[in-house]
Amino acid sequence: MSGPLVADAHAERAGGPNRPVTEVAVGVLLRADASFLLTSRPVGKPYAGYWEFPGGKLEAGESVEQALRRELIEELGITIGAVTPWRVEMVDYPHALVRLHFCKVFEWSGELQMREAQDFAWEQLPVQVQPVLPGTVPVLQWFAAERNFFAATHRLADTD
Repeated sequence: MSGPLVADAHAERAGGPNRPVTEVAVGVLLRADASFLLTSRPVGKPYAGYWEFPGGKLEAGESVEQALRRELIEELGITIGAVTPWRVEMVDYPHALVRLHFCKVFEWSGELQMREAQDFAWEQLPVQVQPVLPGTVPVLQWFAAERNFFAATHRLADTD
């Protein structure tokens, strides 16, 4: 097994080499047309403005599914149906070492409400929003493999 995806490898790691792993439930919401939901990270959080799949940290005693249900109500105001565990990816960010539990979600009820003043976009490959959070990139690559998509999955951030 390979090590975690390292984001911003040049940056110092908060908490040093033995920092704890933060467990995170991530919802990959998919519509019938195969588009998927991305949301921007809110102001005040690390990587603010970067685009990601919605979700959040597991609280003590929560399963991945319980955390995902709670987080999507808190962040988006929606109640999700069945959760299909998909893949797990470790990402070593400067601010935290996270284990991302990606789950596909095909059914939900309620209208999207951006309760953390974030933006949202329904995307297809190649993703048009930018910049994309490093932990989101593997999911775009998995989609590309599933969909026989051979071009770039996203644009790199514009630089001035």
